[in-house]
Amino acid sequence: MAFLRFKNKKQAKQQPQSSSPTDADKNFIKSKSKSKGIDNLDVLVDNDNDNDNDNDSATLETSTIISPSTSSAGISINDNENSSHDDDPNAPETKDDPYQDVRDRMEALSLHHRMVHAYHDASASSSDASQEFGEPVITFFAAWTTYLGYAVLIFVGHVRDFCAKIFRKGRYVPNQKETGCPADNDALYAPLLKSFENFYTKRLYHRIQDCFNRPLASSPGAKVNVLERISFDGNKTMQVLGQLNNLSEEEAKVYTEGKHYATVSGERVTRECLNLGSYNYLGFADDWNVTCRKGVMKSLDGLPVSMGSSRMECGTSKLHDQVEQIVSEFIGKEDAMVVNMGFNTNATTIPALMGHGDLIVSDELNHTSIVNGARTSRSAIRCFRHNDTKHLKEILQEAIVMGQPRTRRPWKRIMVIVEGIYSMEGEYCDLRNVVKVCKEYGAYVYLDEAHSIGAMGPTGRGCCEYTGVDPKDVDIMMGTFTKSFGGMGGYIAGSKEVVKFLRNKCAASSYHNSLSPIVCQQIISSFGVSLQDMMRSGVLLL
Repeated sequence: MAFLRFKNKKQAKQQPQSSSPTDADKNFIKSKSKSKGIDNLDVLVDNDNDNDNDNDSATLETSTIISPSTSSAGISINDNENSSHDDDPNAPETKDDPYQDVRDRMEALSLHHRMVHAYHDASASSSDASQEFGEPVITFFAAWTTYLGYAVLIFVGHVRDFCAKIFRKGRYVPNQKETGCPADNDALYAPLLKSFENFYTKRLYHRIQDCFNRPLASSPGAKVNVLERISFDGNKTMQVLGQLNNLSEEEAKVYTEGKHYATVSGERVTRECLNLGSYNYLGFADDWNVTCRKGVMKSLDGLPVSMGSSRMECGTSKLHDQVEQIVSEFIGKEDAMVVNMGFNTNATTIPALMGHGDLIVSDELNHTSIVNGARTSRSAIRCFRHNDTKHLKEILQEAIVMGQPRTRRPWKRIMVIVEGIYSMEGEYCDLRNVVKVCKEYGAYVYLDEAHSIGAMGPTGRGCCEYTGVDPKDVDIMMGTFTKSFGGMGGYIAGSKEVVKFLRNKCAASSYHNSLSPIVCQQIISSFGVSLQDMMRSGVLLL
């Protein structure tokens, strides 16, 4: 049995980068380290200080056990099966780290965020961060003119729609003679699309449509090749440009003389861009051919691309069992169940757990998948202000005292749902205090770690590790494989009893097609690579 330990020493940091932090960053790190007694950036709070809201930072040395079953499940720790470059002569050469110039700055910002969200250090306010790190501040004039621009576009759009309705002419007026579709005859059919979303698409989005939905011609790494597109109807529809021989010489010069001009297979024109829109937290999209390709392609020798069935019928392979075992041991829960889609993990699990007579208490900034799952469950729903545990406490007190509406009977179950990292805002969850309040009032905790698993904590075990919360104190843990592990789908982890219940009751297990075995192998390979990297950098010791 191999024992992996956290190494809370300065040697535990990653290999030094060529770039150095600014003086402001250094002073901020030194001041926080001295005031909190921190030796490095990867320090957790002791779990036993739940009764103290203003916890002092303490170095935590923990032992994590990787059992032989983990190795048999597919995580390669001592060999280089997944990450060795020499084993595959056809693999491309490893490129330099594209994030090298911002590594130190990221560590400094990580320390600041931990002081604010994990330790609740009032001195590390957001205004201090803006001054120390030079964070941009949106001025009132910039915000006012932006909203003014939207107001003008909305006003002009309504005028255009009004004129089109009167004169029966316009870009978006349906014409049965031109389209040949009977539904475009407004004398017989009511408009199918009449919402503000349709108005926004026509009058605002189409004006700048060329900035969105850009087709890629490369892997979604730090930099991407974006296919150039053109429009012949004022951005209403877009077409891929293709080769330059489709243009005149003058038009072709506009592309060839551009700074970021590039071509891909078939001499198709692309533009090299910085990628700020993909899920690639651990960088597997940058070097997939080196890290995971061998294991993933080998899995095709014995398994199909799709199992062609749900998990309840014939959709379970040996790789599904291995992934579930790896995930449960990695995050510290008894069992886990994988689902073929991250959104559906929340949307189908919450209705299976909660029902009529139950109460769901949700953070006001929770993801749409949580909102949809809560509404489908037929449970009563209460929302508390974002990360406001005082408001959460008030809601739980009222729920226990008042009970259900009209009947005043006690709620069957109360579940509090939060996210580790709130995807739209990028803010961390105040998990320590949320768990503390839920323990006090007997409410279950459901933690969505779609954006935090693999990316938070010294070993990537998510928000619990980052904030020093024991995973046993979180009843249900959800996460996805799209953000950090280069795959797709999600998981639900909890006690064996809960997971067994969900396998039989959850719609994702009963009706949805099971996760592709190829994706399962990608998840297994990425976990193995992550553990190897942590051992090489000194974060984990064998």
